[in-house]
Amino acid sequence: MKITLDTEARTLVEHAPGGDRSMPLYSDEAFALIADQWLRVGWNQKYQYSFSWFGRPVIQLPEDMVRTQEVIWRVQPDVIIETGVAHGGSLVFYASLCKAIGRGRVVGIDIEIRPHNRSAIEAQPLAPMITLIEGSSIDPAIVAAARAQVRTGETVLVLLDSNHSFAHVAAELEAYGPMVTPGSYIVATDGVMENLSDVPRGSPGWKTDNPSEAARRFAASHPEFVLEQPAWPFNESSLARNLTHWPDAWLRRR
Repeated sequence: MKITLDTEARTLVEHAPGGDRSMPLYSDEAFALIADQWLRVGWNQKYQYSFSWFGRPVIQLPEDMVRTQEVIWRVQPDVIIETGVAHGGSLVFYASLCKAIGRGRVVGIDIEIRPHNRSAIEAQPLAPMITLIEGSSIDPAIVAAARAQVRTGETVLVLLDSNHSFAHVAAELEAYGPMVTPGSYIVATDGVMENLSDVPRGSPGWKTDNPSEAARRFAASHPEFVLEQPAWPFNESSLARNLTHWPDAWLRRR
């Protein structure tokens, strides 16, 4: 795709095989096209690697963090399970939200929790709210260990942020989907890979080998889940679509 942006004329032109399409620069349509390119360039330049939460690196788009906060406030989960720990920033983020609302705890799972990251997470004031489990997120023993952290009747929210291949995410959805309580979600993060197959840091295989494809197929074969963007609780704009690294990610249990 090619776009031409003219700030003096205040227009944006989308050049496509079927013909050019011109629109006002200050319009929802123009915003969507610019946002798509901003996401692609920002991802390639590792913009999401420039943030931290309470001193721990958090490799997430701030937009996705805020939208997740909205869901956590609404769902009020007792347990938040996240696969993929890395530096622990997102675990600390979720724990801080649990602390603020006076409810919930966090379970982080990773195939390798490096000693310096473990030490830094355990040194956090919020560490008592965080349980770390080391091992493959799709190993039956690790899945059982995660399930053991959930007490009868508790509300569970799951975020999948480890290995982002289609096969791995599909296996995680099957393993952790049953833990999700009605009205809550399992989230297949970073499906933006599907739209990054042609950027310099991307891979052609990502067009089909990505979390969004796994989420769509899971929803198609599991009628107890619906794939939907959670509603925005506040919106005085004319917009309705997230700027996100997580397209087709949110699976709500009916």
